[in-house]
Order: sequence, then C-alpha cells, then structure tokens
Amino acid sequence: MLYRFRTTASLAAFAMAALPMAVQAQAANASNNASNATNALNPVVVTATLAPRTANQSLSSVTVIDEAALRRQDPVSITDLLRGQPGVDVSSNGSFGKNGSVFIRGTGSTQNVLLIDGIRLRSATSGGAAWQSLEPRMFERAEIVRGPRGSLYGADAIGGVIQLFTPEGQEDGPQPRISAGGGSFNTQRLSAGISGKEGGTRYSFSGSHFNTDGQPVRRDGDDKGYDNTSALARVSHTFDNGAEAGVLALRSRGFNEYDGGENDFVQQVAGVYGELPLADNWRSRLTLSEARDESDNVAEFGDSSFNTKIRTARWENTLTAGAHELVAGAEYSEDRVDSTTAYDETSRSNAAVFTQALLDFSPFLLQGSLRFDDNESYGEEVTGSLGVGYELDGHHTLRANYGTAFNAPTYNQLYFPGFGNPDLESETSKTIEAGVRGQYADWFWDAAIYQTDIDNLIAGQGLQFNVPESRIRGAELSTGIEVNEWTLAAAITYTDPENRLTGMRLQNRASQSLRLDVDRELGDWSVGGSWVAQNHRYRDAANEDRLSGYGLVNLRTGWQFAPLWSARVTLENVLDQDYITTRSFDGADYINAGRAGFLSVHFGQ
Repeated sequence: MLYRFRTTASLAAFAMAALPMAVQAQAANASNNASNATNALNPVVVTATLAPRTANQSLSSVTVIDEAALRRQDPVSITDLLRGQPGVDVSSNGSFGKNGSVFIRGTGSTQNVLLIDGIRLRSATSGGAAWQSLEPRMFERAEIVRGPRGSLYGADAIGGVIQLFTPEGQEDGPQPRISAGGGSFNTQRLSAGISGKEGGTRYSFSGSHFNTDGQPVRRDGDDKGYDNTSALARVSHTFDNGAEAGVLALRSRGFNEYDGGENDFVQQVAGVYGELPLADNWRSRLTLSEARDESDNVAEFGDSSFNTKIRTARWENTLTAGAHELVAGAEYSEDRVDSTTAYDETSRSNAAVFTQALLDFSPFLLQGSLRFDDNESYGEEVTGSLGVGYELDGHHTLRANYGTAFNAPTYNQLYFPGFGNPDLESETSKTIEAGVRGQYADWFWDAAIYQTDIDNLIAGQGLQFNVPESRIRGAELSTGIEVNEWTLAAAITYTDPENRLTGMRLQNRASQSLRLDVDRELGDWSVGGSWVAQNHRYRDAANEDRLSGYGLVNLRTGWQFAPLWSARVTLENVLDQDYITTRSFDGADYINAGRAGFLSVHFGQ
C-alpha cells in the first residue's frame, strides 16, 4: 500500500509541475482532413521492410493502429487492443495482468516477434513476450505485420511481427499530457508525460501507474490484484550534417496475483543508436540494446525466479539508387538466464548477416531478402523471402509472397526439469500468400489467402516433442473508412491450423473471428464501440476439451469540455459475457472480467 501511495504521489507531483506549461501550449495546428484520412488509411509502415513504405507498397498484410485509435479505445491492456485484429487471436488466464498469449495466423506466442521501437522483448525461458505487463498508455502506435519475417528479424518470426512505438516529440516547445481515472474492481489509472522538440532535439518523458483489486480468475475464487508502474525516456538529436543519435529507456515494474501464487515482475528495454549519412545515397545505423524479462514468484508449489537478459548489437546500411533500395547488415545477440531452476545451459549467442532489396519497376514491385543465422545452441539456419507486386491502376495492387522462417526451442522446452527435451529440433516453416489491396481517398480494403507448412512444431503439455508436419491455412479480409466524421474498421479472419499427423486443430486457436470498430465525431462529443466475436477453440491436442466461442461488445464516449481538456467513459463487455479462452491443467476455467466501466479525465493534446 505504501508503494502504491508513493508511486501515485510522485506521478501526481509530476503532473502538477507540468500543468503550467500545458496551459501555455496551443492546440495543434489544424491540418487538411482529407490528407489525414489518406495517411490513416494508407499509413507508412516500417516493420514490414525495415524501410518506410505505405501499406500498399509494403507488399505485406499489415494493420496499423494509430494514436487516434489508441486514445479513442483507451484499452486496459495491449491484448485488448490486439484481440480480433486481422489474423490475430488472444488467450489469457484471466484479466488484469494475468498471463496472455498472442497468436498470429495460427502460430503461437513463441512463433511471433514483439518489438518496441526496434528492440526485441521476450523471455528467453518461455520464449514469448509478457504482453500483459505492458501499459498501453506508454505507446502511440502499433504495426501488425502478418507473414514470415525470419529473413529480417531472425528466429521465431514465423507468424509475423508486432511492433509498438513510443511517443516521439514532434511539436515545437513542451507539450505536456496528464490523465487520471478509475472504475470497476477498484481500478485506478494515472499517467503524465511531456514531449516536444527544441531545434534538432526531440524528447519524450512519461510515467504511468495502474492498480486494481482485480477479480477472481477461477469461479468462486478470490480477487486477484494487479499493479503496474511504467516509465519512459526517449531523446534524439539530428545534427546539421544529417547524422542522428538517440537513446530509449522503457521500464515496467509491478506486482501480480495469479491462480496459486503471486509475482513481482520487470519488463525493460533500453537502447542507444547512431546513424550517419556516409554518402548522398548511403546511411549507416548502429543500435546497441538490452531487453530484460524478470519474474520473482511465490507459489503454492514453491518459490522461483526467472530473470532473462538479451543484449543485441545491430548494424544496418541503407543504399538508394533512384526508386530502388538495398538494406544490408549484421546482428549479434546473446541470451542470458539467471534462475532458481537448474537449466543445463544458461547462455547462448547468435550471429547473423542479412540483406534485402526493394526494387521499383512500376507497375511491378519486387522485394527479396535473405538471412544467415549461426547459433551456438542449435546451429545454422538460412531464411529468405520473395515478394512480387503489380499495380493494376492507381487504386489496386496485387501481391504474392513466399517466405521461410524458423523457431528455435526455448530454454524451458530444452532444459526445464520434468518436461524439457534437449533433443528438440528447431521448427522450420514455408509460407505462400496472395493478396490484393484497394486504396481510395476515403476507404480501403485488403484481402489475403495463405498457407504455412511447419515442420517439427514443438508441442506437448508434459514432455516436449516435435510434431512432424503441421499446416495452417487461412483467409483475411479487412477494411477501413473515414468519411463525414465516421471512422470504421472491420476485419474477418478464417484460420485452419491442423496437425497433419492427427488431422486435429492445433490447440488454443479459434478458427473464425470478427472485429468491428465504429466511431463518430459529434462536435465536442464522440461516441463509438467495438464488437469482437470468435468461435470455439480446443484446449487439448485431441480436440476433446472444447471452449465455447463468445462475443464482446465495448462502448465508449468522449467529451472535450474545454480547450485541451476532455473526459472519456468506456464500458467493457457491456453484455456481461461469461467467456474463457483457456483452462488450467486441472481443468478449471480461467474466467475473464465481466461488465466493467471506467472514467478518465485528460489534459493535453
């Protein structure tokens, strides 16, 4: 309790100190509405190709959740934001900080990559990212790239890559932001930040605190609380000769009660980079980074500690020749594990080189990439991709892609006492995809079909083993509209993830999902809502333990009651749906939160 009071008091003091500066700030300059709509509907994406390309030029299946959508929805967790997005599925062991998994195109959390401003965050022991420990208000944008990206990012990028971006100071002078609110389950949220630009220097500093009494994760159980304090510092400077240097530090620390125990956690990324223009057509960038995933657990079956650290040096060179672009680079990373669990190995290093060509022979577009990885634990891997696009006219682009990727076994899968298997082989995949995108002034649509074949899929709830062949087929259709103060986004996803040995659906995956987001501006008011629906899934590999599908309705409204001041009300799970996405090993349901309401007041742009 004292920790919560001190953290809240510190953030409140920071907010009050920033308030006088905010009073002096002017509202953002009005921009052309049509231009804004075009940028939102055909945004620039960097994750798909390591270079800025609009969505239709990226030749990829991409979804961008921009700052406006983030602020409108004001989600409690990152997984709430991702749930039901095209090709994305989410399962969790309850609400408010409980373990969550993100699936992309039927691949699990260990088979996709999370980046924060280009820095990879994951647990070396479990292999997945702790999505539940990231505070949404620390980010202003998310890019979801579906399809293999092993040739750019290395191991685990079989299903795709999700990158979260922190705020970057853009406006001249300091621009403070303050937000406070709370709601159901005795939930409290407070955040404050300041960003801006002075000459060639851009900066962004922010902090947030979230705590809640939570709700039971098992039926008739006790409330399970959650507490998260996050801080961000980001500074960069552009010199007169075009060189750039910057530093980033993001840290989330908190406390979480779960079924059978509790834990203290830390999620942290830190990095420094320098970029030089070596010639008119050649830029070179070096990034040094560290990511930490730490968890200290007190549980009924014994106390434990899992602390992992990933250090990476990445060098990228970008050369341009007219409309063509070449990217070449090298990467060295090292995983380290410090745990109360006795792993046979506690560190491993990986060295890689990669290259990519982005060729524009309009109306033909050609993209190819190749990467070589050499890991001291699992040996050498070569991955590649090839994409071809054809612009039918000014509005429609056809695309076809082929790519390979691999997923390295985690420390848990290899060495954890009782179920680790040191003889596991790496998963390898081949994916083929075809798609078409229609891009217009006020709306877009995108359709894609794909098939991913995975050899040696790692599975098992006890001893881990390789499944010889798995196949995932799917189709996605998404659209977005911005017209007459209306903003709409819709996505329909079909996924058929099959174990080819048994013919059964891979566990924990829904095969059909739908998401619809609708918002309307009404002068100083705004109203909106989201509907997410998914069909059933299976908890077990034999497809005998079935979890029913569900439909969630969330509503929201906002009111700008004074210059720079606004209030927002969100109602989650309005229909009070009783839904589950996974069960415990003893067969008990992990239940999610029922109907909940939250109110917040915001100051700043």
